[in-house]
Amino acid sequence: MKLTADMTTGSAAVEVFDSVLPPEDLFGFAERRNPKRAFIFVSKVLGRYVPVCPLVMRQTYRDLAGQMLDDLPGPVLVVGMAETAIGMGAGVHDALGREDALYLPTTRHPLGDDMLAHFKEEHSHATHQLMHMPRDPVQRDMLFDAKTLILVDDEATTGKTLHNLAKALQGRGLNPQRIICTFLTDWSAGKAAEAVASVFPSAHVTCTALANGRYSWTPSNNVALHDLPADIAARGAYDLARNPDWGRQGIVHNQKLLHADARTARKTLVLGTSEFVWQPFLLAEDLAQRGEDVRFAAVGRSPIFKGLMITDLIRCQDNYGLGVPNYLYNVDPADYDRIILCVETPPDSIDPNLIKALRPEVISLYD
Repeated sequence: MKLTADMTTGSAAVEVFDSVLPPEDLFGFAERRNPKRAFIFVSKVLGRYVPVCPLVMRQTYRDLAGQMLDDLPGPVLVVGMAETAIGMGAGVHDALGREDALYLPTTRHPLGDDMLAHFKEEHSHATHQLMHMPRDPVQRDMLFDAKTLILVDDEATTGKTLHNLAKALQGRGLNPQRIICTFLTDWSAGKAAEAVASVFPSAHVTCTALANGRYSWTPSNNVALHDLPADIAARGAYDLARNPDWGRQGIVHNQKLLHADARTARKTLVLGTSEFVWQPFLLAEDLAQRGEDVRFAAVGRSPIFKGLMITDLIRCQDNYGLGVPNYLYNVDPADYDRIILCVETPPDSIDPNLIKALRPEVISLYD
């Protein structure tokens, strides 16, 4: 199956080889405000750019984890890529259900503690990626002793970002026996596995995905205006709540950190912010299990034009005090009776324009 989309600066196409779901139920296209890569595959199951039922998201995590072998040697290190795949990585880690599995995502929000690695996501609107060193000494041992490395991202196209991450981890002494790259959609046609295997030639490297194939981009002569945010990976004006931790410095056992009363609502929207999405997802899942009709999405820094898969767009400033434009996509506040906005920063860090647009209940880890 071949799917195409025409955009201002060219046309994107994917040839789908295999797909667990009908491809049109899994993803669509949109145009990025990014001259380095003008297109984006918008997932319909990720719960970021498109509001998604948390039960669908949970099943996605189980499907991805189910594609992995049961006899993976441990310890296991799971890495979710910031910011889009942080929640997805946490979900895969949770679905594995292993006591010897450490979750340690990449981040663009340093906490001022020891760092494990720095690398670049070169095609991104925000190229700098970081990884913290776990604070817990037991978790540090799990990290450096990891025999299985699971790299989680929403999509793969060239494999270059995973290559850069693998180089950074190799430089710190990691030497896994097994490496699994897992994606919602893998359009690299084998390049992602090759890129990682070139760094760890003695490891057994495989890729799994809900859909795979190859992509192409045909540029046009049109020149589009782009409004890229600052390429910042830094501490902002607002401190991040750090105790309890949701995983940025490593986590083995998940716990629910956010709570809200269930209500009789026609439709509820729970929103994460930036990399703070796993705990908000657990809240959305809990409300759904208690009878609310819930959808989950997130505010983030990825800049996308309105059109194609993007029907609604709300722009605001980030709640970290970095001065980075943030966006909420495909949300019409009138569609929801209840909106819950979750942050890991103080409540007064939220852009008043976002509060005015959504009129949400705000839940902060600082509360």
